[in-house]
Amino acid sequence: FRKAWETLDFPLRLTNNLLLAILSDIALVFVSATAAYRLIRSRTRTNRVLFYLFVAAMVVPFQAIMIPLIKVAYWFDLLNSIPGAVVVYLGLGVSLNVFLFQGFVRSVPLEIEEAARVDGCTPYGVFWRIVFPLLKPMTITTVLLNTLWIWNDFLISLIILQDPKLRTIQVAINSLFAEYTNQWDLALAALTISVVPLLLFFLVLQRHIIEGISAGAVKG
Repeated sequence: FRKAWETLDFPLRLTNNLLLAILSDIALVFVSATAAYRLIRSRTRTNRVLFYLFVAAMVVPFQAIMIPLIKVAYWFDLLNSIPGAVVVYLGLGVSLNVFLFQGFVRSVPLEIEEAARVDGCTPYGVFWRIVFPLLKPMTITTVLLNTLWIWNDFLISLIILQDPKLRTIQVAINSLFAEYTNQWDLALAALTISVVPLLLFFLVLQRHIIEGISAGAVKG
């Protein structure tokens, strides 16, 4: 375990993984929650078409857009940068997140928002002060799903973060396998270390999910 920690420069890899997961979670939650709220509460033809496009994007396999994605990332200078990888994760994950959030937004009673508007709350205040706190169970669920996806992702990190200093844990572990050498001892030790933060994160969020569901949507 000590040799795996030193060989892979684990503190740097862990930092890269944490930056990707945290920044991507923030971007996905912000964009998806606001987009889902707008699509549901403003029932226009344009919003319905946009929602169907989000749903249709979920069935497109990543392998079908991998090469165009690399070209677009190169054009917009997104390669070899953590913010660039966050933008890619945002584009690939926003469809599922919008789909999950819109189902939960539908369950929020309109009477709560109307009461807030009567009290003088602005449209932005209605969402951030009233609606978004009620989305806590779904927010935690999406954060959990996104973190599991981003933390364990290999292919996107491999093609976007080509700089050796920006390698994630999964890409660094892959470097232990070559044409003539397979360092299974170090790889298994590194995999065990990489699972520990994710396991602790899951256990903490699991408790919050149960609390959020049991609390209900309306509190007295």
